[in-house]
Amino acid sequence: MKKLMMLMVVLLMGSMIYAQPPAMPGNGKMQSAPSIGTVFGKLVDANGKAVSDASVMLMGMKMDTAAKKTKEVLLKASTTKAAGSFRFEDLPIFGNLTVKITATGYEPIERTFSFVEMPAGGSPTGTPPAGKPSAAPTGGGTMPNFEKDLGKLTMKVQPTEMQNITIVGTKPALKMDIDKKVFNVEKNIVSAGGTAVDVMKNVPSLNVDIDGNVTLRNASPQLYVDGRPTTLTLDQIPADAIESVEVITNPSAKYDASGGNAGILNIVLKKNKKSGYNGNLSLGVDKRGGINGGAGLNIRQDKFNFSLNGFTNQMKNRGTGETHMEDLLSDPTLLVDQYTNSKNAGGFIFGKAGLDYFATDRSTFSVGIIRVHGSFKPTEYMMSDSSFSDGSYKSYSERYSNTSRQFNATGFSAGYKYIFPRKGEELTADINVFQGKSEYDQKYDTYIYDEKGGLDMGEQHQQILGDGTNRFTTIQTDYVRPLKNDGKIEAGLRAQLRGLTNNQSNYFMDNSGMFIKIPSSTTNYKNYDNVYAAYLTYAGKIKTFGYKVGLRAEHSDYKGEMTETGEEFSNKYPISLFPSVFLSQKLKNNQELQLNFTRRINRPFFLQMMPFIDSSNQLNWTQGNPELKPEFTSSLEAAYLKTYKGNNTLLASVYYKYTTGLITTILDTVSLSNGSTHPITTYANANSSYMAGLELTSQNQFTKWFDLNTNVNIYNSKINADEQTINTEAMWSWFAKFNSNFKLPKNYTIQFSGTYQSKTNTPVNTGGGGFGPPGMGGSGATAQGYVKASYGFDIAFKKAFLKNNAGSVTASVSDIFSTRQTHQFTYSEFYNKESLRWPDSPMFRVTFNYRFGKMDMNLFKRKNMKGESEGMQGIQM
Repeated sequence: MKKLMMLMVVLLMGSMIYAQPPAMPGNGKMQSAPSIGTVFGKLVDANGKAVSDASVMLMGMKMDTAAKKTKEVLLKASTTKAAGSFRFEDLPIFGNLTVKITATGYEPIERTFSFVEMPAGGSPTGTPPAGKPSAAPTGGGTMPNFEKDLGKLTMKVQPTEMQNITIVGTKPALKMDIDKKVFNVEKNIVSAGGTAVDVMKNVPSLNVDIDGNVTLRNASPQLYVDGRPTTLTLDQIPADAIESVEVITNPSAKYDASGGNAGILNIVLKKNKKSGYNGNLSLGVDKRGGINGGAGLNIRQDKFNFSLNGFTNQMKNRGTGETHMEDLLSDPTLLVDQYTNSKNAGGFIFGKAGLDYFATDRSTFSVGIIRVHGSFKPTEYMMSDSSFSDGSYKSYSERYSNTSRQFNATGFSAGYKYIFPRKGEELTADINVFQGKSEYDQKYDTYIYDEKGGLDMGEQHQQILGDGTNRFTTIQTDYVRPLKNDGKIEAGLRAQLRGLTNNQSNYFMDNSGMFIKIPSSTTNYKNYDNVYAAYLTYAGKIKTFGYKVGLRAEHSDYKGEMTETGEEFSNKYPISLFPSVFLSQKLKNNQELQLNFTRRINRPFFLQMMPFIDSSNQLNWTQGNPELKPEFTSSLEAAYLKTYKGNNTLLASVYYKYTTGLITTILDTVSLSNGSTHPITTYANANSSYMAGLELTSQNQFTKWFDLNTNVNIYNSKINADEQTINTEAMWSWFAKFNSNFKLPKNYTIQFSGTYQSKTNTPVNTGGGGFGPPGMGGSGATAQGYVKASYGFDIAFKKAFLKNNAGSVTASVSDIFSTRQTHQFTYSEFYNKESLRWPDSPMFRVTFNYRFGKMDMNLFKRKNMKGESEGMQGIQM
């Protein structure tokens, strides 16, 4: 397999494929040269033993009409047979040709030859094959021999074999840049058979809580898929569909300014880049009997590249929790203790198809589609014990909840890319449409007693029926033009259009056993919000000093409607400017310094602004605030990057973020018609917030069989609310993560990873999310709480087998010691709450994976070699 991957990399290096062969003079006219040449040879090692599966490329020269000069292009490619032999036919007979041979563990070989030489002012003459005399002369001339035997070619062993395997055969687990970290998921065996949530647990800088919520430097990042926003959530994306994860801590003006004080998390899905065909099959199971599986097929030939992938993941996880609350509004104080046990039954199916059409040597068209279907039936049992602090009142209840939820999501993308003759100049245009639909039916049956095991005091039955849709459309075009002296201009336009509908009805059972709709608890609405943007950046370089400055302008508007009452809410935000400045200085001994500044925005989500009281959840009433305003964040970051011997790297970053008008959740009360009050969660703009920290990330290859990636983030944060709420005191916190890999003999691999999060203020969310199912958008930050420390460890074992290690079995255990619990405190002048939750851990999974394929450009019979060259030349991989 390593040799096949070696060939894949070599093929990708050839961005130009065979075009029209050179012409020959004759009668004053240009004529096409015949392609009748054949070359063959045999590859052996120093002991004379055949070297099989080596990659062989045949290169020729072609005139670039745009650049007015000749350049080397790839004519054909193949791999050596079991006997070490290779052979190419139908080759152009004029001009020099070069055979380039590479194999893992050996030094590369190049041999240049020609069938016919063209002396100045003379006639074509034949060139004898290597080691053989030329053809017998006839009629006073030399008859060319159009078969070339290169004989035995001996490959020398490469001294730095292991280093070459690391660089060429496989991608590094972590690629670090100062403004971005790229995590290669293929190296992460712990997440095999899981979802994107499991992947994020091993990505540097990211922290994942018990519910799968991801934070980047204690804030929720924007979620992208293949560089565009998505309606999918992390638990709807299978881990096996992900190629890499890009973590952008401080996005430039080129990126969407939305997202407030968080960065961008871009999930790059797998896409075929190999000629020929290849695919994979996988099947796994976890400790609860949840089955996961997948299959993929990729075909690339001539002007077309087609990929088809499908995955399924069954979920049967469980969870437990408890909550202790003090109601400070009652006299004496009301104490409530709740204990919950939950189970989930269901799963999802994920499918993705893509097609690329290489129309010319400079133009490419691409289309893709993603389809996701999910069905879940979670159940929960909650026991609640209430009493006054003086013991004068006691109440005990048991609540059983059963939910049925389905969702369907479809994504479509279409793109065009044009590469100009000028190197590095290109134009892209694309449209992405993502839409989803969900339906749910929730039933709550509550039985009330005077105490546990006591007298029956009554029962309550509630049903919530709902459905919703969302649609996310992004239209974007980008242009890149290089300038003199290493300069470059980038410019683009973007329109982001989002529409969301939600219909939710709340019912209670009356004495006759009929469910009666409660109009005051019905939530039906529509929401549309649009963002229009334009950006311009300029990058330049003065010796070892680099700079990039940019400016982004955004205008947005939204419109919401309560469909039951016809009430409408709308707003238009004026154009806002978002500058970005990036400076870098390269130093001696592989060192680099960088300083950058950006400004970003976070707009309130419609649900956060809707003044309607949502009482469908009797335990958590919520209400929006129509007076909410966007929050603005200014970020300053300085970084130092050092690359040591053996590609060991250290990245140190110091950052500071200041936010004005931070959107926060606050605990309040609402007055009822009977004169009593009820606790409610609402939203407000805090005065400001700040976060400052130091992040260290290192990548170390200690030996050829052991590598270690570590990440430490030490930070201080504070939310300054108004005088009516309780401010969160500034708190120093730290987060650490490591990921280690051990390559053992006989194709065994062990991966061991762990995380630690110290006591910290409640994470700051982006607030305006809304990328999940209806009603599941971000809720904003809270200025009134903290989370206690937690930690956890994961381990996985992998065994590769079969020819070229095509098959593998992975056994993984996540949260080995069941320590990743969430212990959170929330407090206000109205009530105090302590909650604890435990995940379904440790979780065991076993996954089998099989890869197949053949990377051979002669796999299918070609009818037009020129067509393939036009389709592939200049395409960047």
